[in-house]
Amino acid sequence: MSELPTTRVRSFRDLQVWQRSMELTLVVYRLTQKFPREEVYGLTSQLRRCAVSIPSNIPEEQGRLNTREFKQFLGIARGSNCELQTQLEIARKLGFGDTSLINDAEGLAHEVGRMIFTILGKLRA
Repeated sequence: MSELPTTRVRSFRDLQVWQRSMELTLVVYRLTQKFPREEVYGLTSQLRRCAVSIPSNIPEEQGRLNTREFKQFLGIARGSNCELQTQLEIARKLGFGDTSLINDAEGLAHEVGRMIFTILGKLRA
């Protein structure tokens, strides 16, 4: 499912978890483009910040000196992913955005969450 980054891939861009989290971010941006104008500083901003946080924290591994630091950044990415999933559910319940984009974002968020969980498990082993 997911490679262990400590095997030193050539670039964080090679990590499937980073690639999928980038896809998730793009879906969230497309989704929130159609949100009500009054949500620009509310749910739109929150969703976008969480989505951007996920792929932004994954590459931190390459600049870290030890596994403990990397786990910390993966934990941040994981927390942002959980927050994003909650906000997607709020958007759904409020009737904001295209339902198919919400479904796409939720599917990607679950996939990215599983990938991060797998990497964290391998790092603990």
